[in-house]
Amino acid sequence: MNLLKQIFTWWNGQTIGTRFHTWRFGTRVGQDEFGNVYYQGGKDSEGRTRRWVIYNGYAEASAIPAGWHGWMHHRTDVSPADETYQAREWEKPHRQNPTGTAQAYRPPGSLAAAGERPRVTGDYDAWTPGN
Repeated sequence: MNLLKQIFTWWNGQTIGTRFHTWRFGTRVGQDEFGNVYYQGGKDSEGRTRRWVIYNGYAEASAIPAGWHGWMHHRTDVSPADETYQAREWEKPHRQNPTGTAQAYRPPGSLAAAGERPRVTGDYDAWTPGN
């Protein structure tokens, strides 16, 4: 079953092409607390070392913690696995993107929430016959 997922889905873990590229060129850098595994190897079009992640489960970009996000985007050359990365006191703990789930934000008056949208000044008043 895992082989079929790798052949036919790109959003669930890694594809066969990614597995082959990782085996051929990748060097494992580390793993985060969510089970995502980070690799580097080869060069990108700008001459920088190419970096990628193999997600643990569905490919969701918001599943990358802040320290690894900085490393992935070449903001730092030292990965969180190579240093004792400590989140700053003002950083909130990572939370996955709730869009499309029951925890998603639904403002009052939206189609997905009950209630009526509060009226604001400058609201649009639709034309009705007789006005």
